[in-house]
Amino acid sequence: MPSRVPAIAFIGGGPRTAGVLERLAANRPALFAGPLHVHVIEPHHPGSGRIWRYDQDPGLLLNSTAADVTMFTDASVACDGPSVDGPGLSTWAAGVLDGSIRDVPAFEPHLLHQLRALTPASFPSRQLQSKYLEWFFRRAVGALGPDVTVTVHRDTATGVSAAADGGHDDDAHRVRLASGAEVVADVVVYALGHTDSLPDPESARLSEFAARHGGFHAPPSYTTDVDYSGIESGQDVIVSGMGLAFVDLLVLLFEGRGGRFEERPDGELDYVPSGAEPRVWAGSRRGVPYHSKISSVLRGEPIARPRYFTAEAIDALLAEHQELDFRTHLWPLIAKDAGYAYYRELFTGYPSRVVGTWASFEARFDALDWYSAAREELAAFSVRDPALLLDLEKLDHPLSGCAFADHQAVQRSVAAYIQNDLNLRTSPDHSETLALFTALLFVYMDLGRLVPQERLNARSQQTIHGWWHGFFSFVDSGPPAHRLREMLALHRAGLLKFLGPGMWVRADDSLGRFVAGTFQSPVVVDASAYIEARLPSASVERSANPALADLHDAGWGTEQRLLTSEGAHSTGKLLVSGNHQVLSPVATPQRGLFAVGPWTSGWGAGAFARPNTNAAPFRENDALARSILSTVATTRPTESQLTPF
Repeated sequence: MPSRVPAIAFIGGGPRTAGVLERLAANRPALFAGPLHVHVIEPHHPGSGRIWRYDQDPGLLLNSTAADVTMFTDASVACDGPSVDGPGLSTWAAGVLDGSIRDVPAFEPHLLHQLRALTPASFPSRQLQSKYLEWFFRRAVGALGPDVTVTVHRDTATGVSAAADGGHDDDAHRVRLASGAEVVADVVVYALGHTDSLPDPESARLSEFAARHGGFHAPPSYTTDVDYSGIESGQDVIVSGMGLAFVDLLVLLFEGRGGRFEERPDGELDYVPSGAEPRVWAGSRRGVPYHSKISSVLRGEPIARPRYFTAEAIDALLAEHQELDFRTHLWPLIAKDAGYAYYRELFTGYPSRVVGTWASFEARFDALDWYSAAREELAAFSVRDPALLLDLEKLDHPLSGCAFADHQAVQRSVAAYIQNDLNLRTSPDHSETLALFTALLFVYMDLGRLVPQERLNARSQQTIHGWWHGFFSFVDSGPPAHRLREMLALHRAGLLKFLGPGMWVRADDSLGRFVAGTFQSPVVVDASAYIEARLPSASVERSANPALADLHDAGWGTEQRLLTSEGAHSTGKLLVSGNHQVLSPVATPQRGLFAVGPWTSGWGAGAFARPNTNAAPFRENDALARSILSTVATTRPTESQLTPF
């Protein structure tokens, strides 16, 4: 049998695949110096993929500033492979303008205008981000070297099967494509990011109800992929969810329909309607939008790495307990780190707002548990204005316990909350909010590195992927501040109404309409249109992606199951090992099959991150790339080819 070149196939060609390709290039000299074939199967443009594709509304923005986005594994990343510095989005944009970044296509006039107006503090459009990601992909491919061939298949993978029956080695796999072709590879990496999901039974019932009564219903989905043309001007629309999907929805339903915002002399915004807009009634569990991004800078001492949520503290807990509980063991450390950073900024940046010295406060704070009356008494004595005390429970549920007498009370309360959030997060006099943000970000990045998932009890795994991720997103991953100003402008224009916290929605057959209200106010509204403004739950079990559905149905992998007091139940996620290998139904690694993404049991870090933060996505990419290369190095070489069925 002639010598053949090993092959790797990536199902999905978005930023996650681009990041792993960059790590393959960095690690290959040390782990596998021979030639390789790499196949990238992606129906959209490689690098940006579906979610970050160029072809979406130009008004949609990143929720990060240009300075806070990079794809490069810089020297801060604690990984086994070598770091490779490169330009983040802000530096890349400047390089495109001055000609030092050359491998870019000609930009359309509106995108060129964005480039010229971009600053490190700007929130770039997703279209601009798509160009950066596509450039990074090309750079990563080039770094692989001349003995690595990369073939991009603008196609959709529909399934994977063993290739042994076709004369290939036992370890090889056939990747079937929608076009009828197939790719044979030694290693297959599922790297699909967020995918569409089949509606859950309740959403399916609501869609059927809307169709039966001539209404409109959008189940959880990626906002920009939904056709909203069925919503008419002036129509009432009930929306559940006030997170990032809600922000995108407002862009599409208002500016996307020809409306515009004008700045007033006092700096606030007015909305000038086009006449094509609906009227939105929005609510959620909290009843308020995510906190805005922060524009202040620290005045006090720089934020260090976590002081309490450390490797030493986690090791001590693991030595003492067979299983860790998030609420009992981990959250008190996380909360104390958040409080430490917050109060440190108050003491060192605003000494007139506190009593005593930071050194004295720090010594006493160190000795106290977060959940202790003494810690609360220390904070209450030391902070002059009670409004500045850090209450994480109140932060998580800002309107908890409020009973609203009528519709106007709800409107006043939610609008006042949004305005106060803007005041705290955009004022140069409240940088304690930035200290809190930074502390939570450090912990979020370290959690997956420090805490083995297999040592968490079932309740904690649910809490981390549910409440903790939601709380972090609410506090640290909100929209640019001007999006909240736009919400207030839409509210003043009468086009955005608030339902408040504790929202409920039901389909009323007697009316043939959706009815919504909350448990904290008497306000009830009805409408023929209802939008669930959130991404679907990340699940391989209900994924509408054909490759993931095939993986689930073929039984190659297994769903993550959690043991609780009520018995075992599935999370719907694909169970993977610590190095992202797909685990079989008997929990053995499937050789040559890897998976990474939010629909796996891994920590699900994003695809890009802030520079110089030891970012979790880059640590994952490096570890995965090294596992892939190690697998290829111990696999009998096989021939990769593209052939018709």
